[in-house]
Amino acid sequence: MIVWLNGTHGAGKTTTAALVGQLLPDARVFDAEKVGETLMDISPGLPATDNFQAWPPWRPLVVETARRVLDYTGGTLVMPMTVLVEAYWREIHAGLAEHGVPVRHFVLHADEDTLRRRIAGDTVVGPDSPFRLAYLEPYAEAARTWLHAEAEVVDTTHLTPAQAARHIAEAVKG
Repeated sequence: MIVWLNGTHGAGKTTTAALVGQLLPDARVFDAEKVGETLMDISPGLPATDNFQAWPPWRPLVVETARRVLDYTGGTLVMPMTVLVEAYWREIHAGLAEHGVPVRHFVLHADEDTLRRRIAGDTVVGPDSPFRLAYLEPYAEAARTWLHAEAEVVDTTHLTPAQAARHIAEAVKG
């Protein structure tokens, strides 16, 4: 099974994913961003884009990597990855379904003020990352139009990552 943690930057995906991985038996965390980083390392580079998800190989490579890891290890893959383009999500989800891989899709949500505060205080990427801030509106649009209807929404505005992780782990187990 895959537990996919979606949501925009600052919602708590990476931190929560690590904690969910500790709470579920036989779980591993797989950040599909690493597939994008591999594609970014190709030289000479692939056609210019502001988001590696737009490269057609990224989506099937995520599916193939996830299913192959699950075939090898069994258990659960916890995947923290923002996917805000509905067509991309549908392609990934359909690809996993073709291989019989069940997906529990969660969206970690926080209100915009909370997201801005978290992005401002980010110690990993750095404060007020223009990249992270640029995704606030696309996230809000996706949330309004399709994303929240496609997933189990966990509002992290007033939750710690540990509380969000317990909520997700209990939902998956129960």
